[in-house]
Amino acid sequence: MESGVFIGISGDTYTVGDGLGWTLPPAGNIAYSTWANSKRFEVGDVIVFQWSGNGTHTVVEVSKADYDNCTTTNPIGTIFQTSPASINLTTNATRYFICTISNHCRNFGQKVTFGIQDRRWDDDWNSASSLSFGAFATLFSIFITFFLSYY
Repeated sequence: MESGVFIGISGDTYTVGDGLGWTLPPAGNIAYSTWANSKRFEVGDVIVFQWSGNGTHTVVEVSKADYDNCTTTNPIGTIFQTSPASINLTTNATRYFICTISNHCRNFGQKVTFGIQDRRWDDDWNSASSLSFGAFATLFSIFITFFLSYY
């Protein structure tokens, strides 16, 4: 009988824009790109889009082409129309989100991209350093045993 070990990955929760929230960014899309670039998103994290007033904003995941053109030709999943909207980051694929209200994306830059790390391959979660230490310890033990056997 085989048994497996399952490691649950729980991550951090981020509110898009921190205190700004999901709104018309005052400096255009630089506000959200600066915010996103200051974070380290990983598989297991949750992204929360929060805005005031129903009907004032939406959020939807789109392809890179739709993101670049601020269109919703082929939305990926649900268009969230009420706040807060929570998105679970389940893969390390780059994800693209826009607001679908009027010209919020195109004219005001209400869009954000998430580049996502995979915790399994992250340096903090990597076992390579443990392997290196284990290899060193083994070689050191062999050397000491060899050295002591001659003295």
